[in-house]
Parts: sequence; structure tokens; C-alpha cells
Amino acid sequence: MEMKLKSIEIDGMGRFYQSAKTGNWYPSVTTVTGFAKKEFWAKWRENPENKKSSDEAMRRGTAMHTMIENYLNKETYRTTCEKTQTLFNQMIPSLDKINKVVAQETQLCSDSLRMAGRFDCIGEYEGVLSVIDFKSAKSRRKEDWIQNYFEQTAAYSYMWLESMGVRVPQVVILISAEDGSTQVFKKNPDDYKIKLGESIKNYWASNNFQDLQRKINEMVNQTV
Repeated sequence: MEMKLKSIEIDGMGRFYQSAKTGNWYPSVTTVTGFAKKEFWAKWRENPENKKSSDEAMRRGTAMHTMIENYLNKETYRTTCEKTQTLFNQMIPSLDKINKVVAQETQLCSDSLRMAGRFDCIGEYEGVLSVIDFKSAKSRRKEDWIQNYFEQTAAYSYMWLESMGVRVPQVVILISAEDGSTQVFKKNPDDYKIKLGESIKNYWASNNFQDLQRKINEMVNQTV
């Protein structure tokens, strides 16, 4: 299944996708789950050094995702960036535990959750159907620091059920870090259902749905 949704990036607000069913615009999963810390990260990126470091990390992360996608498709992809190659190589043992790939880099939209986005992978990890997310980092992550990762993957598990009628009972976060470490977190998405609901509620408490529709449609019409 491959869904092609119209999308728009709004500076300071995040990415939005248009529902193919209703025509409504919904925020991305990461926009919703990261909304509580949006101002913190915006202020952090005001520091030129922080922004430079963040941009470099994003480029490496994007390249690593491409390498992973190709690896799981039994294709080859190499990079001239030594750091990126190392991050990818570190993750191979974990990637080899993905027994079956169901879908990669696929968009999903939920009219019930009023969210949309693109997940990294859905497949069988050690024989269990899972939403699998690939992350790069500078150093090992504490579990308390990455609660939004669990919320994001939990959201995709519910969105997959809504779209495909298939329950995904596990979410997996794979992290490859520049300090040479790799981490694997396996969770039950239902453990994050309440927290995800709180994040959705918090987002819409600060963003009026109808105002958002008008704003985005005006912007889209201006570019046509």
C-alpha cells in the first residue's frame, strides 16, 4: 500500500498533510508529539552552533535512513561520509533481526486521530509484527528522553489498524550513536495510548482546527 498525500511545511508550525478522504489538513505525527517541547527546541536552535550541529545530524540521519531502506530491500547504498557509514554499520545486527518487511517509508493518514505522517518501517522484528523506527544520535539515549519516539510509533500502530485492519502489537526503536553504541527498545504501543491522547489533546487545545484549515488552504491557493 502506498498513499500519496499532499503536504505542506509551515515555518514555525510544522508539516501538514491533506486527507484523501475529507480534504482536511492534519499535522504530522511528529508535529503533534513534539508540540510540548516546540518552544524549547526553537530557542535551542537559535544558537548558531546548535543549529549547525542539528542540521548536520539531520543530514546524516537522512542518509542513514536511505542506506537502511536499501539494505532491507536487498540493495546496496554507500556514502562518502565516514560517520554515516559507521552509524549504518553499527545497526546491521539489529536490522538483520527484521525477518519480514511489510512496508517502508509509507504515508498514513487518520481522520479519527486527525494526524498523518510517514513511518520508517512496518515488519516482523524477531517474528513480531512491529512499527520500527530508526534513529541516529550522538550518544546513548535514556529512555526518559525518548518518550515521544514511543508515542510516534504507537500512533502509527493505531493508524495502520485504522487503514489496514491489522493490529501491530509492538513498536521498536533502533538507535545508532556516534559514541559507538546501539540501543534497541521494544514496547507495547498500548502502554503509550494515554500519553499519545494527552499530546493530541494538548495540540488541539492550542490550535483551532477550523482556523488551521483556512490558513493552510489560503497558503496552498496562493502557490497554485
